[in-house]
Amino acid sequence: MPVAITALYAGILALIFTALAINVTVNRNKLKVMLGDGGNRVMLRMTRIHGNAAEYVPIALILMGLYELDGGLPLALHIAGVALVVSRLLYAWGMWSSDVPGFGRVVGTAVTWLTIIALAILNVWQVRSIL
Repeated sequence: MPVAITALYAGILALIFTALAINVTVNRNKLKVMLGDGGNRVMLRMTRIHGNAAEYVPIALILMGLYELDGGLPLALHIAGVALVVSRLLYAWGMWSSDVPGFGRVVGTAVTWLTIIALAILNVWQVRSIL
């Protein structure tokens, strides 16, 4: 069974992830920090934006893919995919602009967590009906 919906959002999120990685490299060169954050608050934020995506996006995509493989509802997958893309962009924007947790960071984090929770529940529900 194809997982075209998950593949769509995985592709979009991979592009965002790559842009975040490039941003880390650009800031490393600009700030002359070759390893870690070098005690620089800007570098710390840039690496955490990228690191946070690396921590949360994979589990969300795995849950999406499993739900899709088990015949999950396409609309639910699109809602989760859009929510994940928007939440990751909000988080990046919020962290980019300030050390203080503002709207983008807080909402981006909350929507990411809620999306993962929703996908986990959808998977459990889907498996329950299959077993």
